[in-house]
Amino acid sequence: MRTRIPIRGRWAAWAACLALTIAAHAQEPAAGQAVLDRVVAVVNNQPILWSDLTSEMRFAVLDPQEVNGTLTPQRAMEELISRTLIQQQIRQEDVSAALPSDDEVRARVNEVRKELPACVRMNCATDAGWQAFLHGHGLTAAQVEAYLRLRLEILRFIEIRFRQGIRISRQETEAYYRDKLLPQYPKGSQIPPLSAVAARIEEILLEEQVTVMFDNWLDNLRKQGDVEVLDASLDPGEQSSKGSGEVE
Repeated sequence: MRTRIPIRGRWAAWAACLALTIAAHAQEPAAGQAVLDRVVAVVNNQPILWSDLTSEMRFAVLDPQEVNGTLTPQRAMEELISRTLIQQQIRQEDVSAALPSDDEVRARVNEVRKELPACVRMNCATDAGWQAFLHGHGLTAAQVEAYLRLRLEILRFIEIRFRQGIRISRQETEAYYRDKLLPQYPKGSQIPPLSAVAARIEEILLEEQVTVMFDNWLDNLRKQGDVEVLDASLDPGEQSSKGSGEVE
């Protein structure tokens, strides 16, 4: 059964690094062990395998935005489809400037080992703690590096494709300060002057505009492309409709 689904970009938290992961292939099986795999979705003639989906769920532990480091199969499918569309577009546009360097990837790995809550608890800053963390979640160091490399590539692509050229006016900054920031301070508290927070406000407004542009762009990719889920139980569109009571 083929189910065509609406996929919406869920990258509003991209500045905090949201939505975006890589599915690494399953580890090599033991000698004589049979491996069963199947195609669960097709995105513009590119298959997504069951092993891609299970890997995506394993990598959720590296995303601090995921509660308890878990990801439902439906959400994993949604993220896989969205990322596949983005990767196809990166290849089509040949955005070589988006490729991160080896030094950038290594620096990101070190950040994860030192700052990711799940890693801090296992003392991943040490080699022994890092290996225990990887083994406990069915991952390898090479898979994590590949995951972070693609994540950095996608974020860089977003930067190049959408962020450049956006200008935040002083009027927009002042309006945010007056209408959104000031009301958050209790009466009588010390309020920072606009000059002290203007740069951060501009960054917030910039991120908001990038998010809107990116979501619209990704939605257009989905509409113009051919996205099919071959297993209805993994269809994020179906799950969303059931939850909201909508009828297709």
